[in-house]
This record gives sequence, structure tokens and C-alpha cells, in this order.
Amino acid sequence: MSDKKSWGSTVMGWFVVQDSPDSGGPAGTAGAPDDALIQGAADAGATQAPEVFTSAPPTAPAGQVDFDGVYEAAGITAEEHQRVSRTLDLLNSLPPETEDAVKKQIVLASLRAFGVPIEKIIETGAEELQALDAYIRGGAKDTEQITSEAETRIKKYEEEIANLRAAMQQRVEEQQKVMKSCNAKKLEVQKVLEFFGQDAVARVVRESPKLHEPNPAN
Repeated sequence: MSDKKSWGSTVMGWFVVQDSPDSGGPAGTAGAPDDALIQGAADAGATQAPEVFTSAPPTAPAGQVDFDGVYEAAGITAEEHQRVSRTLDLLNSLPPETEDAVKKQIVLASLRAFGVPIEKIIETGAEELQALDAYIRGGAKDTEQITSEAETRIKKYEEEIANLRAAMQQRVEEQQKVMKSCNAKKLEVQKVLEFFGQDAVARVVRESPKLHEPNPAN
């Protein structure tokens, strides 16, 4: 079994799984104590309390994550994070064709030569994975809540718009009925006025304080 799979499964819930060929030395090599050390630190990180952040992590406007802020919110100091970053830089500085077992020997030897506590690097790395996983989950939860609230509001607005459109249509239909009914009644009254003649009606309209010249548009 590869080195990655032998200890990686411990914190697989945090890992971004990638397809890669198995590599590493056979079981029982000099790397075994280091593997045990790595696995022990990973186990310790995996059993930490679910409350990851000691303060509110930063938001990610436009999807841009403030990783330093995320780590700080999880209680990871800049010095602790710097150890992980330097280890990563050291790994990336090695030729790509270098075997994983050789990479491990070189990196571990370099760290020990500078007195860097390997256990702390592993612990911080596990903490960073834990913090990033919690950050993803927290963001997903907030997104789900915002989406749910937005959908509820949209549905409410859509219902309100539908009600307004229905009210508008109802009012238009009512007005059309009113117009039709009133015009029919006007024709009935008009018969009386026509009986007396146009000149008589015009004279009464001019002389009456209650009446005014009708609007031609009506």
C-alpha cells in the first residue's frame, strides 16, 4: 500500500482525492517510524472537537478566500502556518521525478537539521485541512440558507405579482362592464331628450346652473 493511502485514509474526510500512482518504499523500511508519527498526528487532529473556529472566519467576496484569515479564525498562528508553507516550498523545490520515499527523506532531514518540530508541522497541516473543510461546510450551509430564503421571497413576490395582475385584469373587466351598462342606460335617457328636440335640450343646458357643456370626447 502506498504511503499516501496508508495514512491518508485517517483524514480522508478532509482530503481532496486525486488520481495518482502508488509510490513509496516497501513495508518495514526506514520510513515506517515516520509513517507512524504522521498517522498519530493525523489521528489526533481527526478526533478534535467539531467546533473549529475560535472566531468568525472572513467572508469570501467574489469567491476570493482569505486563507490567512481562515487559519487565524481557527486558532492557527502565523508561525505555525509558516512552518507548513516552508515545508511545502521545500517539497515543490525538489525535481518532479524524485521518488516519494526520497522526497520524504530529504524533507525530513532538512527539517530536523533546522530543528523544526515535525510533529507540530503535521498537527498544523491537519488543523489547516480541518479549518478549510469547516469553512467549506459553513459556506455551503450559509449558501443553502440564503438560497432558501431567497426562493421563499421570490415565491412570495411572484404570488403578489400574480395577485396584482389578477386585480388589474378584474378591474379592467369591471370597467368594461360599467361602460357597456352606462352607455346602454344613456341610450334610454337619450330617447327622452330626443323627444323634446335638440334645440330645447341645448337651451336648458346653457341656462341651467347644474349642467355644463358635455365633453366631445365622451
